[in-house]
Amino acid sequence: MSETRFEPLPRAGLPDWAEPLLDPAAFWSGRIWYDTTLAHALPADAEPLAARCGAVAVPLLRIGGSLHSLTTPYTQDWRPLAPPGLDDAGWGDAGAAFGALLRLRPPVILEAIDPAGAWLGPFLVGLRRAGIRAARFDHVGVWRETLPDGQGWEDYLLGCPSALRHTVARKGKRAARETRFALITAPGQDLESGIGAFHAVRAGSWKPAEPFPDFDAALMRAAASAGALRLGVLSRVADGAPVAAQYWILDQGGARATVPKLFHLETERAASPGTVLTAMMVRHLITEDRVRTLDFGRGDDAYKAHWVSDRVQLIGLVLADPRHPAGLAALARQAAGALARRLRRALGR
Repeated sequence: MSETRFEPLPRAGLPDWAEPLLDPAAFWSGRIWYDTTLAHALPADAEPLAARCGAVAVPLLRIGGSLHSLTTPYTQDWRPLAPPGLDDAGWGDAGAAFGALLRLRPPVILEAIDPAGAWLGPFLVGLRRAGIRAARFDHVGVWRETLPDGQGWEDYLLGCPSALRHTVARKGKRAARETRFALITAPGQDLESGIGAFHAVRAGSWKPAEPFPDFDAALMRAAASAGALRLGVLSRVADGAPVAAQYWILDQGGARATVPKLFHLETERAASPGTVLTAMMVRHLITEDRVRTLDFGRGDDAYKAHWVSDRVQLIGLVLADPRHPAGLAALARQAAGALARRLRRALGR
């Protein structure tokens, strides 16, 4: 096994050594994602680094004296970087190497992990071999649905709640008269105008201030250059003002589409421009892009269950060495919290 060590990551983007570890079909753990995150979505006091563990690199952030996964409020899925086809034995060795780096250190917190990831089990086995214990916690929910083979837009819409179908039909007729739909997929002036419209709608929406205001625009530009962007803008015919905007990212070779952000003007709520635009975008994704999985991203906003049926619970892990005082205390807190949750469920609270 090659040397195990912590290595700084430049904010300019992933270094060349990471290239063999990147899956070009996995957008959310690929170069575009990490390069944009490193440059535009990290706190000034955070130090990005990678734990080089044999064939695997574990992307991390050091904030103060603590280590965390290299995740942000925008992260949809976090996993270690590994060469394609790495087997269970390789993942186990990587976990053991990572565990060796964590010995006698304070706990490490990893977030945004899909518990169904094939890498996770053997990686945890390797960590345990190195004496590191992993305490699991619920992190954030993700809403998505994989469509049956051959299902088109009309059949998909029939499977949605009747209230949503009626809103799409009724408000869609008004939108056809009063608004104009633009779909932007490529770099250029149209994209820059679309990004401007996106920010204008966001400023007039119900959302709180963005923690990293430059991130969405940077991600859209990079995704457009790779052919992975679908940016939709709905504007009034009367004055050209945008009333709703959202962007989707194509992933898994185009089989999945994820919407990181969608907004509408709060002053236009009665016309349901957000719902109308979402319907236009989903119709295009299904009919033209042949997407098979619709992913409404992280968070449990109530509207998501109207569009897709499945909630995936992403998890976090506290990795702790019980020989370190802070590690032992963290494991005790996690165990106490898990016991309290079980008691509340048993008591029906």
